[in-house]
Amino acid sequence: MSKQMSALEAEIEETRERLASTIDQLVHRSSPKTIVRREVTSVKSHFVDLQTGAPRTDNILKVAGGVVGVIVFFAVVRKIVRD
Repeated sequence: MSKQMSALEAEIEETRERLASTIDQLVHRSSPKTIVRREVTSVKSHFVDLQTGAPRTDNILKVAGGVVGVIVFFAVVRKIVRD
């Protein structure tokens, strides 16, 4: 019975350690700094190839074109409303 208890205690201790490790990982993943870092990397990777550091001009041009399109749209709407 003593061997069964020590085996059970060892198993319980291993389970505790795994749970503690899992909780530590979850706390790290859900921390605001980690989330911000992950999101910044995600946005940055959209405009820059993270492996080579080269800009992704196709994505940059798409965003720039979208911004120009929105500005032109508002300028036209403003002109129509004022006239």
